[in-house]
Amino acid sequence: MAQAPPSPPPGARTSTLVHRVAFYETDAMGIVHHANYLRFFENARVIWLEEHDRPYTEYIEANLHFAVTSLQVDYTSSARFDERLDITTWAEWVGGASLHMAYRVSSGDELKVSGRTEHAAVDDTGRVRRIPRERRENLRLAAVQQSPSEHPRR
Repeated sequence: MAQAPPSPPPGARTSTLVHRVAFYETDAMGIVHHANYLRFFENARVIWLEEHDRPYTEYIEANLHFAVTSLQVDYTSSARFDERLDITTWAEWVGGASLHMAYRVSSGDELKVSGRTEHAAVDDTGRVRRIPRERRENLRLAAVQQSPSEHPRR
């Protein structure tokens, strides 16, 4: 499997969520449990949408959701209780009914985790829907690539 990008490419519109690791997010070894990074990704993605397009609540009101269809996580270094993490996210590409995001989780200059998620735009019943043109165009302006065809498949 291809390695996730450790840093956003030049020109990427990013958002960074600062998170202080809570005790309940750690496992018996005192490190962040691997499943928690998925929550961190989701929280950062919601912030990115709000900062670069619109609040996710407005997508929900419009009967549109971004369901995860693919996930990649690469663990580099362990994070621990009370550590401050910066979760940086950016859109790699936007398709007619899809969105591809990338993430970098770091503590200071130390990379902890990187990853990617791919999403299908769906309605409340789970049926795939095209992202409305205005939203799609706005999202594409914020994405690194304009469409999936410009981005190599992983």
